[in-house]
Amino acid sequence: MSIFSLITPDAAPIATDSIAAVATQKTAELSVWDLCLEGGFIMIPLLILSVVCIYILIERAIVIRDASREDSTFMKRIKDYIHEGEIESAMNLCKKNYSPYSRLIAKGISRIGRPMNDVLVAIENTGNLEIATLGKGLPWLATTAAGAPMLGFLGTVMGMVDAFYNLASAGSSANIDVLAGGIYEALVTTVAGLIVGIIAMFAYNYLVARINKVMNMLEAKTMEFMDLLNEPAQ
Repeated sequence: MSIFSLITPDAAPIATDSIAAVATQKTAELSVWDLCLEGGFIMIPLLILSVVCIYILIERAIVIRDASREDSTFMKRIKDYIHEGEIESAMNLCKKNYSPYSRLIAKGISRIGRPMNDVLVAIENTGNLEIATLGKGLPWLATTAAGAPMLGFLGTVMGMVDAFYNLASAGSSANIDVLAGGIYEALVTTVAGLIVGIIAMFAYNYLVARINKVMNMLEAKTMEFMDLLNEPAQ
């Protein structure tokens, strides 16, 4: 007996409707834009935070990249100028280089003749200012990494409250669709908040790692300059 003979005339329309329903369910998909609209007004601050994070990441990455560029002949020329007593030429070289380490060296050169400890303190203070300048905007990333998920959870809680309110208001006509629709709309803000928070966290850690490399370079240049001042002229 064929399996098709087991399907009665009454069962055939039911089976057809079930297959059509499954096919419709598979093809019914929400776009990213539709999901964002379902999230409500909480999506607006999350969108603003995401744009700010991306801007800070790109802008700071470019600034830090420029700051990390190094002239391999710079310190050698500074050494030659200082040993020859051409302090003004050394200062002009620092001004032309226009990099964080050249500004540190320029500050040290301006303190030549004073105690070595004073020279070192002046360079370290300048270095701290340079690092603070490179880190501009990072507090926003740190705040967004912690605050965006919280905003997302806030939107979810508000959506859940609204969903259960609609369920209670429906009374005897309430069904699972009323609750399920409100819940999935509420969870959109959680997803958005986590995405923005993750982007901000990775951007923050990436920029901090790049700044640490620049800091190590500045420390190396500082030690090289201090050694240079202690070297006897040849």
